Amino acid sequence: MKKLLLPTSIVGSLPKPAWLAPPEKLWSPWKLEGDQLVEGKQDALRISLQEQLLAGVDIICDGEQTRQHFVTTFIEHLSGVDFENRKIVKIRDRYDASVPIVVDQVIRQKSVFVDDAKFLRKQTNKPIKWALPGPMTMVDTLYDDHYKSREKLAWEFAKALNEEARELQDAGVDIIQFDEPAFNVFFDEVNDWGMAVLEKAIEGLKCQTAVHICYGYGIQANNDWKKTLGSEWRQYEEIFPKIQKSNIDIVSLECHNSRVPYDLMELVRGKKVMVGAIDVATNTIETPEEVAATLRKALEFVDPENLYPSTNCGMAPLSRKVARGKLSALSAGAAIIRNELAI
Repeated sequence: MKKLLLPTSIVGSLPKPAWLAPPEKLWSPWKLEGDQLVEGKQDALRISLQEQLLAGVDIICDGEQTRQHFVTTFIEHLSGVDFENRKIVKIRDRYDASVPIVVDQVIRQKSVFVDDAKFLRKQTNKPIKWALPGPMTMVDTLYDDHYKSREKLAWEFAKALNEEARELQDAGVDIIQFDEPAFNVFFDEVNDWGMAVLEKAIEGLKCQTAVHICYGYGIQANNDWKKTLGSEWRQYEEIFPKIQKSNIDIVSLECHNSRVPYDLMELVRGKKVMVGAIDVATNTIETPEEVAATLRKALEFVDPENLYPSTNCGMAPLSRKVARGKLSALSAGAAIIRNELAI
């Protein structure tokens, strides 16, 4: 990958065009079917790419335009999961959701996102990043009526994810990111088996790997939860030491407008760090200087060559206009710091 100081990227999702799915919603249903849906997803992916390029984003992703949800779309393609009969569960001990049921052994019988990744790879020569759900977060987004063990199910998911990741790597993906917001909640499980399971998911990969751990989309349930966390959000302190010893290359964390102490980044010193400098829980568009201020603070604990300016989380629930503004602010803020470092 071409070396660039402070390469910018987004965590994952961008808003979908209104003609593809109802805007500003999670789990938003498709408006198209069959071949039209396939074409519509590809058109949306092209738009997502163009908006990132126009904003000056350096590491491109698909904006999750081809999937309905960052976790369940992958699960839909696995055998052993019943999507017809569903259960209500509390996701990350925070909010209720209707989820599918594991009824038999989960097996990945074919690729899920590989064709989409190949399509994106053909559209740009820039480095591309692809997001997959992390095993623990997958476990927490369904009801298990077969394994009866979160750990056993997570190991099965890790095998499937590793198969997918290896094919994504072969398709030309430069960075594979595993989304693990559950790491911010189930600390004992992370340290007992969660990190080992994630290591299984990245086994044998030669491309760069990342783990994204945030405080969630800017939806009401997440915002309410964050109000209970006190004056300092020290959740990362529980899991960063384990990540520091892992084979994961990049740690993606939430920073801007959060109460995460910046000095917690010292716990992953030496790793590359995707610093969330864009708040996705507000429609207010950051100024470039606000982004730069966040990055300056992060540079006290992250070496410049390891700092990757990013968003706090995905932007699917935002309007396209707001998302475009935030993308541009991210790039402009990173440019300010690049110029300062060059002086």
